[in-house]
Amino acid sequence: MPTATEATPATRQEKDSLGYKDVPADVYYGIQTLRGKENFPISGLTVAQMMPEQIRAFGWIKKAAAKTNMELGLLNKDDAANNKAIGEAIMKAADEMIAGKFNDQFVVDVYQGGTGTSNHMNANEVLANRATELLGGKLGEYKVHPNDHANYGQSTNDVTPTVMRLTFLSMHGPLIQSLKTFEESLRKKAVEFKNVLIPGRTHMQDAVPLTLGQQFGAYANAIADTIENIEHARKRLHFIGLGASALGTGLNTHPKYRELVTRYLSEYSGFPLQMAKDYFQATSSFGLFGDYSAALRSAALELEKIAHDIKLYSMGPRTGLGEISIPDWQPGSSIMPGKVNPIYPELMDQLSYIVQGNDHAIALAVQNGQLQLNVMMPTILLKMTESMRILTNALPVFAAKLIDGVQANQEVAQYRLENSAQMVTALNPIIGYEQAALVAKKVNKEGKSVPDAVEELGIKDKHGNLLTKERLAEVLSPAAMTEPG
Repeated sequence: MPTATEATPATRQEKDSLGYKDVPADVYYGIQTLRGKENFPISGLTVAQMMPEQIRAFGWIKKAAAKTNMELGLLNKDDAANNKAIGEAIMKAADEMIAGKFNDQFVVDVYQGGTGTSNHMNANEVLANRATELLGGKLGEYKVHPNDHANYGQSTNDVTPTVMRLTFLSMHGPLIQSLKTFEESLRKKAVEFKNVLIPGRTHMQDAVPLTLGQQFGAYANAIADTIENIEHARKRLHFIGLGASALGTGLNTHPKYRELVTRYLSEYSGFPLQMAKDYFQATSSFGLFGDYSAALRSAALELEKIAHDIKLYSMGPRTGLGEISIPDWQPGSSIMPGKVNPIYPELMDQLSYIVQGNDHAIALAVQNGQLQLNVMMPTILLKMTESMRILTNALPVFAAKLIDGVQANQEVAQYRLENSAQMVTALNPIIGYEQAALVAKKVNKEGKSVPDAVEELGIKDKHGNLLTKERLAEVLSPAAMTEPG
């Protein structure tokens, strides 16, 4: 075990159960945070960089816990005045943490040991040092102790799952708003294009017509469904297990702790939180996070489908479908002059893959909770927040720079409609499927129009009457084919 050494002006010496270490003199974190920083040189990315919402969640939780423990007289059972002073100092320090004052003091890598103990102790040490400072002490003196005071009645095993819930709830509102912004852009296009006829395709082959507005309406409703799915998954996040302590028993907590801490945490965070239905489940079973991630994955899949369609409809534009045009934002090639690429549909695809990959990582983490504890919390936190953040940030960009700028190339679409053999489908009730198939074969083989093919084949209706050009024009109206009847 390392022994005590003489600290330099640039450092202070701290001790934990493993021994002594020199900690930078001016930092608010302590020895356990420093060990975590040294133990996990993995990505170079810290919680402050990737998940500042998590730091705010720690502040809310520690403030609620300090308020509860102070009210119950637990921070100093022998000295009521000191109990109050410690509680108020922690709460004030927590307010500063909530405001982001100590984000730069969270220095442990996002990839770290299970349950995120290093992150949790980082929060405890920062709060303890700042509270000590507020009480007239020096950094590292710990008049307020990281474990005995800042963490009284708590465990990483119930704090981190609560941090997860609060982090995701914090990010949920902006995510839903971004999805709604994207949905609204799609709905505007559905109205704009309500009379724009385009050929349908199934199996990537010609099919009957529809309107471009109907297609964009389908996109909008798909996004609306994803919003509903995500909102449904959110509901379970409101049940918190704070007060479970190590594994659900509530060891070292006051009988009134769970109720009070939940009430105060709801007040400070602004979320309508409720006590867990089962505190053992709250520490060991993370299916609710799997559900929320799966809802994000479904949204990503719908975005990918939309991206693929937009790329196909706009492809070419001279040698592909070219039935819509999308905005030009940057040159697309370093060698081919004038080429412009579908950069935003391509980005949508890539972000979709990331969300799907994150969901798989989260699913593996959720299923790997052994016995009384799921320790895979850092991975779930990191991957879920990444998925939520990129969707939240990207969707308004997609709406403004892609969907809002889509234009219909009606002349191209009209030419394709006039030359589509599948227009003959409208004749099925009049001439029957078999005769309609003969017409379609002639159209495809000889490049005839449907009316010309019907006339040359001498096709009659089911009553034995030849079809006039007027009757064909009525039946083969593309607009009439986009509605029932």
